[in-house]
Amino acid sequence: MARHQHTHDHQFHRGHHDHHHHDHHSHAHGHGHSHDHTDLAGHNHGGPDHLHSHVHGASHTDRAEELQALAVSFIDGFRAAEDKTSYLRLAGVPFHRPGTDGLVQHLVDAKIVSNWQVGTASPAFASRELVYMSFPGSMVKARETMTFTFVSLSQRSDIDLIDILATRLSHGDIAE
Repeated sequence: MARHQHTHDHQFHRGHHDHHHHDHHSHAHGHGHSHDHTDLAGHNHGGPDHLHSHVHGASHTDRAEELQALAVSFIDGFRAAEDKTSYLRLAGVPFHRPGTDGLVQHLVDAKIVSNWQVGTASPAFASRELVYMSFPGSMVKARETMTFTFVSLSQRSDIDLIDILATRLSHGDIAE
């Protein structure tokens, strides 16, 4: 079976943020002191009392990129899974959640949507018109989102995969 190739353009998914490139620079660490990384080959360095690892994903941008990478892997795994229900269970996707009215909502649908942004439009200065720019073919990138639909007798909730992953990550359900 042929495997499709897709990429996700981080600039346009869930807010505007730049790619993070880890370069060696001076910064404070969560262990009470700061030092310069310019002469170091890796993260674990110094004497025996200085062995540590950095906490990655500390900034909002890092966390968004980490969640996007998890979502891409999750969607690829879901597509490949022969038993979709078991995949969701093993991945920790809830099959029930409390509704705002107190009734239990049940997972009934998992939807993957592919989008291709072919241009951009933004407000123009001193005008009610938008400035439009179409993208050349090489800049058009696929972006996929996955949404889970939960229903009760009185409500429907569409929950984005990114929100489920963010909740699980913040509760420590996903190793960092």
